[in-house]
Amino acid sequence: MMPPDPSLVRIDGPWAHRDVSANGIRLHVAEAGHGPMVLLLHGFGQFWWTWRHQLTALADAGYHVVAADLRGYGDSDKPPRGYDAWTLAGDVAGLVRALGERQAHLVGHAWGGLLAWTAAALHPRIVASVSVLGGAHPLALRTAIAHTGFRRKRSNQTRALGHLFRFQVPMTPERWLTEDDAANVEALLRAWAGPRWTSTPDFDTSAAMFRQAMQIPGVAHSALEYYRWAFRAQFRGEGRRFVNAVGTRVEAPVLQIHGSADPCILTSTAQASAPWRGPHSAFEELPGIGHFPHLEAPDETTKTLTSFLAKP
Repeated sequence: MMPPDPSLVRIDGPWAHRDVSANGIRLHVAEAGHGPMVLLLHGFGQFWWTWRHQLTALADAGYHVVAADLRGYGDSDKPPRGYDAWTLAGDVAGLVRALGERQAHLVGHAWGGLLAWTAAALHPRIVASVSVLGGAHPLALRTAIAHTGFRRKRSNQTRALGHLFRFQVPMTPERWLTEDDAANVEALLRAWAGPRWTSTPDFDTSAAMFRQAMQIPGVAHSALEYYRWAFRAQFRGEGRRFVNAVGTRVEAPVLQIHGSADPCILTSTAQASAPWRGPHSAFEELPGIGHFPHLEAPDETTKTLTSFLAKP
């Protein structure tokens, strides 16, 4: 059987698809609406469609909303290199400029949140605000892992991110992600989500879409390269330079939306990001929600985002 064609992620809806050249690669985006730009950045194992609820709702609220397939995902280019945070943040900044905007509100889930925060530190002029869902500042995450190790504690960020270490082995994780029609993508989605969403038809639809997208040639390897750089950079000079580059408080206001039942990025780790949040920032915790607020509680998440973005 032939592997899925990348064009399958160009799903029809009240949005338009286009390709944008940015930072030396081609990025696929879906966009809707007019007004100030909001750039949506997905997390691991997903693609632009994960933002379908926010894409339309924020457009209706008066924004030019762009949901991107990150480098290596969906129908964006999948080059062999460039999965370090420096280059990925450059993709974000390049995309904003290529779309003809001076600034954008960055909204990111998990890995997308890390990139949004990184872009705000490395390219502050293009960032109007940062919203992070199910994520933490890169240094808050780094500190939490360094302080807990694998000690047996109920709240242990290292154990919660055990997949980061499993993903360092060459090739085996790629096969694990794609075997049995990418069944393990659904298994991770179920393990990280809150219990209310996993029993709904929307979960089944989302799992099927993410499984199919993971089977596009090159996606599994690209997705894992994000984690491999993050781990290996800790032992290299570029990692130390990155720590220095993102170590100061960002200028932009930051909104964190976090599920109280998130088993992947613990609430304590997310809250420890406070020293790096800019002025007029906020932290909103959603009771009973897991790692995917934008999918598990789309209406509440969108309402919180809209209120934050509307502030002067």
